[in-house]
Amino acid sequence: PDRIVIGVENERAANILKELYSPIIKRSFNSSLKSSLVNHIPLLITDLQSAELIKHASNSFLAAKISFINAVADICERVGADVEKVAQGMGYDPRIVPAFLEAGVGFGGFCFPKDLQAFIQIAGKFNYDFALLKEVERINKDRPRRLVEKIEEALWVLKDKTIGILGLAFKPDTDDMRFAPSIEVINLLQKEKAKVKVYDPVAMDRAKMILKNVEYGKNPYQVAEGSNALVIVTEWSEFRDLDLAKIKGLLANPIIVDGRNIFDPAKMKKLGFVYKAMGR
Repeated sequence: PDRIVIGVENERAANILKELYSPIIKRSFNSSLKSSLVNHIPLLITDLQSAELIKHASNSFLAAKISFINAVADICERVGADVEKVAQGMGYDPRIVPAFLEAGVGFGGFCFPKDLQAFIQIAGKFNYDFALLKEVERINKDRPRRLVEKIEEALWVLKDKTIGILGLAFKPDTDDMRFAPSIEVINLLQKEKAKVKVYDPVAMDRAKMILKNVEYGKNPYQVAEGSNALVIVTEWSEFRDLDLAKIKGLLANPIIVDGRNIFDPAKMKKLGFVYKAMGR
C-alpha cells in the first residue's frame, strides 16, 4: 500500500493496530516485491470520522480528475484540440501528474461510484450540497451516451445496424462488471434497435449474467466480422495489438469508435478507417 490509515477511538486500539501493521510498515516480511518498493510506508492514526472521510475524499478526488479530463475532452472536440496532448502537457506539471488524466467513456467499478455517492450523502446529511461531486457524477454518467452519439454520427442511424463491442469489464485485467460503462453503452444501443456483438478477454462469464440479447464472440475478429462499426470500451492491451488490416477487411464498414483513445488517429486515417475518438 502507498499509505496506511487507521481510524481509532482510543490509544489502546491504536497500539493494537500499529502492532498488527508493523511488519508491513517496517517491511519485515518475506516478499519478492519487497526490494522493489519504497523503504517506508506512511502511517496515519486518526479519529474514526477522519479515517472514513480520507477514503471517500481520496476516491472522489480521483473521480473528479477523470470527469474533469472528460469535460476537457468535449471542449477539445469543439476547438479542434487533442485531449491526449492536453493531458500530456498537464501531466508534466508535478502538482498535477499524469495519473487518471485519461479521457474516455468514464469510470466504473465499485469503489469510485460508491465513495462518490457516499460522500455526497454524508455532506447532505450535514446540510452541505456537494454540487461539485454531483457534477462529477453527472459528467461520468453521460459518457456512455456520448460514445453512442459518436457511433450514431458515423452510421447516421443505429436501427438494424450491427455494433461490435470490444471490452466489457470496467477496466483491463479484471472480470469485474460492476458499474461497467459497457452495460449502459449496450443498453443505449439496444434502445435504438441496434444488434450488438461483444467480446472481453476475461469478463464474458460475468457479462452473460447481466447482458441479454447480445452475441458473444470468441475473439475480436469474430466480433468485427460483418459489424457496421467496432467500438473500444475497455482498453485491454490485446486490443492495441490487433491486426487492423484484418479488422478492416472483416468489418461491413471501416468504422472504429474508440472510447479509450488507444489508437493513433493519423495511423487510422492512413489505414482507411473512419475513426472517432474521445476529445480528438
